[in-house]
Amino acid sequence: MRKLAKVSEKEITSAIVSDFCKEFLESVSTDVAIIGAGPSGLIAARDLSRQGFKVTLIESNNYLGGGFWIGGYLMNGVTVREPANEILDELKVPYKKMSDGLYPASGPHACSKLIASCCESGAKIINMTKFDDVVLGHNNRVRGVVINWTPVSALPRAITCVDPVAIEAKIVIDATGHDARVASILAQRNLLKLKGFGAMWVNESEDALIEKTGEVYPGLIVCGMAAATVFGIPRMGPTFAGMLFSGQKAAIEARQLLLTLDEKIACAA
Repeated sequence: MRKLAKVSEKEITSAIVSDFCKEFLESVSTDVAIIGAGPSGLIAARDLSRQGFKVTLIESNNYLGGGFWIGGYLMNGVTVREPANEILDELKVPYKKMSDGLYPASGPHACSKLIASCCESGAKIINMTKFDDVVLGHNNRVRGVVINWTPVSALPRAITCVDPVAIEAKIVIDATGHDARVASILAQRNLLKLKGFGAMWVNESEDALIEKTGEVYPGLIVCGMAAATVFGIPRMGPTFAGMLFSGQKAAIEARQLLLTLDEKIACAA
């Protein structure tokens, strides 16, 4: 058996700290900040990064993928409806045909492939980091996010006072699921109204989710279940076609907004 290279403990610590800090500093100014690394956030981050945009993906958990790891009732099979099986084909995820237009797949297999695809695209990922607030600019346009370490929120306020930090972004995408955390912050300031997601209705929900994905406030795009919460769309349970296509549409909408912003900046110059 081959012997491992000899390194010291301080070298390991130095490697982790220096590499993380370098990556973090490169992410504090970005084209797009995506909050939430579930299936819609991962797809949006991947597609935008592939097009050459600088993307920072922020996730509050230590793992990525959200509910895409498991299906319903703690069983790890997920389903997609046609034509989302084409995305599984692209990711090289095997699936079966259960009935016309319905395809089950392994959640761990599909989720891990999507995460790998996002990482390979070049998106910068910061996990164990929670969204805390928005950064507002001229005319109250969203121009960034305020973040903090996730464990800070679990500490009693009586024994901690840890100020957050901010990341500047041209566009922010809320992919935080049912909670719609970014949109909710704007709602608390009476800048946006949220209807709350509705009861389950699969055939209605997924198409409506894709349709409503887009900019809901200057500088803020919602996708996935965050869009459902903003617009009062029914929930869809453990089927993920709408989530995947919503992430794709969010990337398209963000690209169009970024190009428009760049044109305005060029004209102003």
